[in-house]
Amino acid sequence: FLRGLYKYHNKIVSGCETACLVLQLQTVTLIPGDGIGPEISSAVMKIFEAAKAPIQWEERNVTAIKGPGGRWMIPPDAKESMDKSKIGLKGPLKTPIAAGHPSMNLLLRKTFDLYANVRPCVSIEGYKTPYTDVNLVTIRENTEGEYSGIEHVIVDGVVQSIKLITENASRRIAEYAFEYARNNQRASVTAVHKANIMRMSDGLFLRKCREVAENFKDIKFTEMYLDTVCLNMVQDPTQFDVLVMPNLYGDILSDLCAGLIGGLGVTPSGNIGANGVAIFESVHGTAPDIAGLDLANPTALLLSAVMMLRHMGLHGYGKKIETACFDTIRDKKVLTKDLGGNSKCSEFTAEICRRVQDLD
Repeated sequence: FLRGLYKYHNKIVSGCETACLVLQLQTVTLIPGDGIGPEISSAVMKIFEAAKAPIQWEERNVTAIKGPGGRWMIPPDAKESMDKSKIGLKGPLKTPIAAGHPSMNLLLRKTFDLYANVRPCVSIEGYKTPYTDVNLVTIRENTEGEYSGIEHVIVDGVVQSIKLITENASRRIAEYAFEYARNNQRASVTAVHKANIMRMSDGLFLRKCREVAENFKDIKFTEMYLDTVCLNMVQDPTQFDVLVMPNLYGDILSDLCAGLIGGLGVTPSGNIGANGVAIFESVHGTAPDIAGLDLANPTALLLSAVMMLRHMGLHGYGKKIETACFDTIRDKKVLTKDLGGNSKCSEFTAEICRRVQDLD
């Protein structure tokens, strides 16, 4: 019977996620990263093991190498692994300051056409910040805008930087934002822009958002100037739900929103790409000053991994791990230093593992 199950498990449709998926491990490319990256990656793997999540890790290191014609690229074994698994989890990466060396995150973005950066910002019970009940998602266009890297000197002392906005990229990010809202039971999408000043570029972005909104009548659509969003965000963030915006605005606003719930150490992040590729990551730095000292907080990477599980349709495992993490923080007994406690990374991890197993 079991042999038959193995043979035909792809054809079995069952309400029981665990019973089906225990038969088929899904491979995820793990990029531990630099500094505290390996420690927090190891913590996440331990918690996944405690939750019996059906994930098989394929570890890859990512450093920029020079390929044919002097172009920077990621190592072929990392690219092959991602092309095959389609799903990646990455810790923080440092970018050497050497001249001409590209940002590693930018290189990954370009390699896999990671066009949407998604950051849910949700207040964590028991972790006190000046704001409660924050529950919003920033969706940032990740491939163009001011970050297209098109800059040049016109004459000495005068530099021109090109802001590139295209119809296709604007439509694609707008469609993603509305689909995300619908799939995650979100009520509204706000397009963030400065079309009053940048009439052509932001005007094009806004026009595509309006067009896409016509196909999603079940989702309320609003548009708001970036400066107004910033003002309203710090006064009352609860008025926002899903926000969609071009690259530069998204870079700034997503960090501002992370600050509302306690910072980058507790904020998950996902990058959605073309051809079904997605990379989930912690967006904080490599913290070289505490690397190897068992002091790092793995929460951001863990919650990004929870986002990854949901993206893969493994909602039960995601919920179990998230609950164990939030319960540990709410209980306040075993917390890393940045969360207001005195525990080590390994102790915080062990506590979450214990709670995960208790939830079985």
